[in-house]
Amino acid sequence: MASDSIAPGDHRAYMALAVSLAEQSPPRPTNFRVGAVIVDAAANKILATGYTLELPGNTHAEQCCLDKIAQEHNISEDRVGEVLPNETVLYTTMEPCGKRMSGHLDCVARIMRTKDHGHPGISKIYLGVKEPRIFVGLNAGRTRLWGHGIECVHVPGFEDQILKIATAGHDQFTGKHQQPPRAPTL
Repeated sequence: MASDSIAPGDHRAYMALAVSLAEQSPPRPTNFRVGAVIVDAAANKILATGYTLELPGNTHAEQCCLDKIAQEHNISEDRVGEVLPNETVLYTTMEPCGKRMSGHLDCVARIMRTKDHGHPGISKIYLGVKEPRIFVGLNAGRTRLWGHGIECVHVPGFEDQILKIATAGHDQFTGKHQQPPRAPTL
């Protein structure tokens, strides 16, 4: 998937793409609408895009990206790290989940798994907002990612737009949200 219209390293443009993907997710009171893009940063090539509930099941945006890469290479999702190039990065509108109410494997574990067996995997995550505490409370995902050698960087300027999209269908959401994550800012 070419990314001819996005300049190399244009983190705001890639985040804007992730935001547009999040808008495609159906609003539900039990999930956040999230968009994600996996990019080969060295080649400036989009490897996969995804959004919440894009694929069958209770799928998250990051999970959809990884599933698409697995399907493209005819491998299981737990082997995606084997085919990811060096300098693979993830853009996601919201901090990857560190816990799933459904009992499915959380996105943090899926991302960390891309680095198993010495594979370069996903090395950096650009995120728009910290996960609100609506469903699972405090998300310790960024701490787990940092501990696994995966850097998390906040892309500022999208917070209000992302939270409005993410919480569509949430009657209980008041519009008050937490400060952006304390990750390095671009």
